Amino acid sequence: MKKIIFIGLVIIVALGGYGYAKIFKSNVNLKENKVLYFPSNNSLETLKDSLKPYLKDMTSFELLASKKNLTKPKGGRYVIKKGMSNNALVNMFRAGLQSPVKVTFNNQATLKALAKRISEQLEASESELYKAFSDEAFLTKNGFNKNTAIAMYLPDSYAMYWTVSPEKFRTKMLANYKRFWNKNRLKKAKKLGLKPTEVVALAAIVNAETVKKSERPRVAGVYLNRLRKKWPLEADPTIIYALKQQIGEDVIIKRALNKDKLIDSPYNTYKNTGLPPGPINMPDISSIDAVLNPEKHEYMFFVASVKRMGYHEFSKTLAQHNRYARKYHDYINKLGIRR
Repeated sequence: MKKIIFIGLVIIVALGGYGYAKIFKSNVNLKENKVLYFPSNNSLETLKDSLKPYLKDMTSFELLASKKNLTKPKGGRYVIKKGMSNNALVNMFRAGLQSPVKVTFNNQATLKALAKRISEQLEASESELYKAFSDEAFLTKNGFNKNTAIAMYLPDSYAMYWTVSPEKFRTKMLANYKRFWNKNRLKKAKKLGLKPTEVVALAAIVNAETVKKSERPRVAGVYLNRLRKKWPLEADPTIIYALKQQIGEDVIIKRALNKDKLIDSPYNTYKNTGLPPGPINMPDISSIDAVLNPEKHEYMFFVASVKRMGYHEFSKTLAQHNRYARKYHDYINKLGIRR
């Protein structure tokens, strides 16, 4: 009798050990961690198909998923770690314990371009994102319009969940925008007589004019001098932007011609005084801060230098500027840059 009881206990312990192993021991057959993007509103069957290449034993996973009532796995970006147990896997998909993704954007000139860029990094579609970004009620409530809306999105990398909704994404960007425009920056903008969106609009021009961060405060100073004297800004990047609005965003235009300066557009800063209706691109932080901290000088003109590539020649008088401009035009004509 004692022998039978002993054998029974051994069987119970063995079965218990077997069950423990199926729940808590590793069931992932990986040498290194893998990232799995699992779309929202998908079934357990779809999840099993996605996990199949990584699991040693699907049956034990199915049993535990059933016991823990994993019927509607949550979508997300998940890291499948080597050594994970069935219990860890089931808990992860039940609770939606996803890992954040880094969302990066830095040179999108329009809301449509931004929506396309973000859709490549998040679950939301381009159309869903654009609809949220251009929602008039949201923009009006927060002091933006369709022309200035791009100013709300500051280029950087942001950690967020892959399944974040378009509405939550834009709310996060708005919160980041408000943090950026702290008391110090708002004070500097007010001193210039500009609203934050106007600062960004000018920064976008500065950003387009020069890639040299050290030169941006000087370029900003030129445009601020022009604004103070109520001169037209006469910024070629605004002409190129206006042309692209008519021709197409993807068209490459390397040079603004004299005939282009006659284009009928509110973004034509040769025909219109003051700032354009909104930013012509997504300026980086250095360009915004260059406008807020401009170099104080008497320069009214500048043109690309033919001696120092990437830099510009600055002038106080039109006569001096025309001499520099002729050298530059001769240079690009020799290169054969017609458009």
